[in-house]
Amino acid sequence: MGITAGFMVPHPPMIVPQVGRGGEKQVPETTAAYEKVAEEIARIAPDTIVISSPHTVMYSDYMHIAPGSGTTGSFAEFGAPEVAFEAEYDTDFVQLLCECAEKAGISAGNLGGRKRELDHGVMVPLYFILQKYAGFKLVRIGLSGLSLTEHYRLGMEIQRVAEALERNVVYVASGDLSHKLQEYGPYGFDPAGPEYDKRIMDVMGRAAFDELFDFDENFCDKAAECGHRSFVMMAGAFDRKNVEAKKLSHADVTGVGYGICTYRAAGDNEDRAMMDLWQEREKKRLLTERENEDGYVRLARMSLENYIITGEPLTWSSAKDRLLAGESSEEAKNALQEELTGRQAGAFVSIHKERRLRGCIGTIGPVCDKLADEIIVNAISASTRDPRFSPIKRDELLALEITVDVLSETEPIDSEDELDVKRYGVIVTKGGRRGLLLPNLDGVDTVEEQLAIAKKKAGLAEDEKGCKLERFEVVRHY
Repeated sequence: MGITAGFMVPHPPMIVPQVGRGGEKQVPETTAAYEKVAEEIARIAPDTIVISSPHTVMYSDYMHIAPGSGTTGSFAEFGAPEVAFEAEYDTDFVQLLCECAEKAGISAGNLGGRKRELDHGVMVPLYFILQKYAGFKLVRIGLSGLSLTEHYRLGMEIQRVAEALERNVVYVASGDLSHKLQEYGPYGFDPAGPEYDKRIMDVMGRAAFDELFDFDENFCDKAAECGHRSFVMMAGAFDRKNVEAKKLSHADVTGVGYGICTYRAAGDNEDRAMMDLWQEREKKRLLTERENEDGYVRLARMSLENYIITGEPLTWSSAKDRLLAGESSEEAKNALQEELTGRQAGAFVSIHKERRLRGCIGTIGPVCDKLADEIIVNAISASTRDPRFSPIKRDELLALEITVDVLSETEPIDSEDELDVKRYGVIVTKGGRRGLLLPNLDGVDTVEEQLAIAKKKAGLAEDEKGCKLERFEVVRHY
């Protein structure tokens, strides 16, 4: 046996009649599709149902697998305590999954777990399933702030455990789509909302699981989705399997996207190693970008690679010949050397991996006697000393994307009206607190957003008054 089927489902509590009290009538197609899902699960009669939910225990760097023999839950929080559940966990499955995750180096297991009772991301699917079928044990898994590939890898281990235990297993990926589909919705509207829903329903409707990795984190944040990692984890459970996919429904009338798709396993297929396919495409893209990096970025990469591999900082004298050899002419070599050694300037080095920030540190004004040294020092700091991230390891080096921003001198401004989020970076200062944000960043589209983030970095409240504002421009090097 193994993973025999999977289901992408939403989890709006209002779809439960005792909670919605008529509100569920807004989404009749979602209810009808959910009932079809429950009927299909009853026909499959699984031994175990795995449900991943964004509303169970969630950590930034750890995927939590619910421990214990079982748990309970109810919709009391939503005004319907009479809708209650008792769930028995598949303890053998959980134990082996934790062991496999540890052996594979995946940050997942049943440590921690402040909230043991069932969450609504699990209870909404259970509400429909239990009306048709009850002969199963449950495995409940939380999402995390880890990368999409880590969630996919845990899905692969779920498949491995299901096959090792010869269980008939169904996977339920619980997750709403965008929460910003309508102005009247609870979270308002953002253009990324309907774009996300259109893309995710297309990808999931075709079971094109490799394309799930192409969704940029900033885009997902702007769309305010909550289920993407749940869908990725389920995709991992179908790694190297043929999948028969069917799109049942999509609704957006509440301002939140509810999508339902079904998947049936249809035999092995090595060509559907979806994460491997995506990583191979990414490798080619990164190699092409690396071949076209300018001298500033090549210097930053040389610096961080040298430090991570040898533990020693790079010097300009040791880097110069190799760096300049990458230029196309003597004129270009001379120009690059003059730019890097003939002036001082503040510089930021930003590092991304798998389309997510992996480190960013810089200087507002020059602290070194030449720009080359500014870049060398800040590349080391961004890769190994950014307090938000663990130091970059040697096996990550080929997956890194690097940019270098060279800053102009800052100038004081009287109000936010003198800012332009695409052109100017901003520095917010009050007392001894100071926060900086670079211009033209993905996901930051308004001056209000820019100021809010800069204030947060300074440890100031978003509505803090009396702040000193400065602006600056940058030249961004790729």
